[in-house]
Amino acid sequence: MPKSYVIETHGLTKCYGSFEAVQSLSFRVSSQRITGFLGQNGAGKSTTIKMLLGMTHPTSGTGTILSRCITDAKANREARRDVAYVGEDKQLYGYMTVEQIVRFTKSFYPDWRSEIESRLLKQYRLPLDRKVKALSKGMRTKLALLLAFSRRPALLILDEPSEGLDPVSIEELLQALVMAAADGTSVFFSSHQIAEVERVAEHVSIIDRGKLVMDFSLDDMRQSYRRITAGFATQQLADRFQIHGIRKMQASGRQVTLLATDNADEIVEIVRSMEPVSIEVAPMSLREVFLETVRKGA
Repeated sequence: MPKSYVIETHGLTKCYGSFEAVQSLSFRVSSQRITGFLGQNGAGKSTTIKMLLGMTHPTSGTGTILSRCITDAKANREARRDVAYVGEDKQLYGYMTVEQIVRFTKSFYPDWRSEIESRLLKQYRLPLDRKVKALSKGMRTKLALLLAFSRRPALLILDEPSEGLDPVSIEELLQALVMAAADGTSVFFSSHQIAEVERVAEHVSIIDRGKLVMDFSLDDMRQSYRRITAGFATQQLADRFQIHGIRKMQASGRQVTLLATDNADEIVEIVRSMEPVSIEVAPMSLREVFLETVRKGA
C-alpha cells in the first residue's frame, strides 16, 4: 500500500528582497504520525508553515497540504477546514472570555469533541469568565491548544507550541500530541527544543538557514547513526574518508571524528584497516545530530 502524505513541498522558496528565508525546500510529511520540524530560531520554520497555510505566498515552488495545492486559494481554504493550527503568536479574540471563544469556535465544527473540551478546561485550569487579553502567555497557549485538540482535525500543525509553558504544562502538551496521533491525527510541529522533539516525534526534518539539511526517522537514527572517533600515529588526509555513509568528517591533529548516517559497520572496518592507534564507536542522540548538522553550516 503506497504511503500517504499530508504535506508535500517541491522547491518551495520565500524571498524578502534579497534575503531567502526559505530556499528550494522539498520534503514530505507522512500521515498519522508525529513529525518534528527542527531548527534554530530564524531558520525558516514559521515562514514554511505560513506558506503551507496560505498565510504568505511562496516566491517560487509549490506544495500540497492534505493533497490540496497551497498556491490555489480555494483549495487551500478547503484544506484548512481539516487542519488545526496553533501559531507561535497564539492570536485569539482578546475581547472574548474563555467561555465565549470556546462556544464561538465549536459552532463551526459539527464533530467538536465536547469531552476533550471539558477535560482540557479542567486540566488547564482555564478561567471561563476571564477575557483572553487578560490571560498570561502560557494560558493563551493552553486555550489555543484546547481549541485545536477539540476540533478532531485530520492534521494538527503547531509552531513552537511549548513557548511560554512551564515544565508541567510542556509535559501535558507532549502527552496530548501522542494521544492525538494515537487517535489518527497527523501532527506536524516546529520547535527549537531538541529534547521535546526527541521525546515524541517519529520523524524529524531539520531546517537550517532556510534549507532542509536532514530528514530521517528517529528509529533509523538510533539504529544507524554512529560517531566514530579514531586516533592515528600520523595526521590523516581527508581524502581517505570519502566513504559511502559518512555525513561529516572532522580532523583535529591526529584524531579524526566521523558522523556516519549509514553503512557504519563497513566504515568501521575500513577505518580499522587504516591501522588507527585507537577507535571508538558510539550511538548519537538527536541533540548531537542536530548540533553537528547546523554547526558552521555543516
